[in-house]
Amino acid sequence: MSDKNSEIKTLKSKLCYERKNGYKILDDNELKSCEEFSVGYKDYLNKAKTERENVSFVINEAKKCGFVPFDKNHKYSPGEKVYIVNREKMIALAVIGKNGVKNGANLSIAHIDAPRLDLKPNPVVESNDFAMFKTHYYGGIKKYQWTSIPLSLHGRIVKKDGTYIDVCIGEKEDEPCFCVTDLLPHLAKEQMNKKMSEAIKGEDLNVMIGSRPFKCDEGSELVKLNILKILNEKYNIVEEDFISSDLELVPAMKAQDIGFDRSMIGGYAHDDRSCAYPSFRAIFDCGIPEKTAIVVLTDKEETGSDGNTGMQCRFVEYLIYDFADLDGVKGRDVLGKSKCLSADVNAAYDPTYTNNYEIANSSFINRGVVVEKYTGSGGKYGTSEASAEFTGEIRKMLNDNNIIWQSGELGKVDTGGGGTIAKYIANLNVDVIDIGVPVLSMHAPFEVISKIDLYMTYKAIQTFLK
Repeated sequence: MSDKNSEIKTLKSKLCYERKNGYKILDDNELKSCEEFSVGYKDYLNKAKTERENVSFVINEAKKCGFVPFDKNHKYSPGEKVYIVNREKMIALAVIGKNGVKNGANLSIAHIDAPRLDLKPNPVVESNDFAMFKTHYYGGIKKYQWTSIPLSLHGRIVKKDGTYIDVCIGEKEDEPCFCVTDLLPHLAKEQMNKKMSEAIKGEDLNVMIGSRPFKCDEGSELVKLNILKILNEKYNIVEEDFISSDLELVPAMKAQDIGFDRSMIGGYAHDDRSCAYPSFRAIFDCGIPEKTAIVVLTDKEETGSDGNTGMQCRFVEYLIYDFADLDGVKGRDVLGKSKCLSADVNAAYDPTYTNNYEIANSSFINRGVVVEKYTGSGGKYGTSEASAEFTGEIRKMLNDNNIIWQSGELGKVDTGGGGTIAKYIANLNVDVIDIGVPVLSMHAPFEVISKIDLYMTYKAIQTFLK
């Protein structure tokens, strides 16, 4: 009987695919590396909550590592490091390879936008002695999750004279924060009988910003007037200046360890900054690659990647053409030889909601970076789907370098689904596949990931870029 069990065990080990839990196979030094990597990541999450803040953060870190602004008229040597910024909301980092881009480039592309509440162009209103911001939510959210949590205000206001100010209010302990109110359960019988998608309407995501009226016995909207007076005194702005602003309300909570064992990280915008951080850290640490290595952090993914800072703009294509010109080759030939990791998150299996997952093809916390051959929904609509050959190449790279990885998809067929920037890269004739971190509570104001999965994503991207 023992011989039979041994044979079964041997056959399973040889023939069956198994996701490996990192805590069962990593040694103490590797677990220490996961922990140390997470410290910098949490600091990044706390300091960079908007696209502009992300780009500014990355520029500062890149400069410390020797990156300089790109000059398309300069002839670069292997190992030189450059960065290119697009409208302060999109950035590319590149390390010149030993062979330049003659044999193509290796890219890792992640997005730095995240679901949030944006202010409307005319946001300040008053109702019954309450001043509020009117908002328009950005990206796919469960609207009820954004009530009754502390929010901070981030962004840029361009004044009528063309000058601008950047604001960040609600992140420090001595600063006020803001919130969307919710109805008390005693009065919410009708609300609680509605579908979750209808219980909170978009127009009801009004953010409380004040209740003290301007000191005057007569007049209407005196609370709003008092708020405008406060803002004018502090920032020298008037109400019309809100029309030319990018102002975002994001969760004011800090990123922190989750669980008695501190194995996980909770925070805002793991989607997709848990892939953006490993991407730019990987290019900082990639040495002198064979092919030119490029990392792109892009905007607008959560709303379809449109616009001149989204992945559907021609920023990446033009960048490749500029590198091709420096090497005396054709840009379209470089694109055809290039390969890309679309670094985006996956839906981690949640044991509380088992009916929404097909367990054989789900990704799991602590089991490494997720390789996702295709995304899309409803018959793979909206996906590029990586070829068997390129998927095999990535699989071999991960196995050969002892990187813990797993395959995954976004939930059950006809139940789940979603999209990434991969299809826009594929449209440029580039081989591309999705890889990234599995996330619990994706698109919620407070998401959860594993420290092991974060670090394995970094190792995967670094190995690919080298």
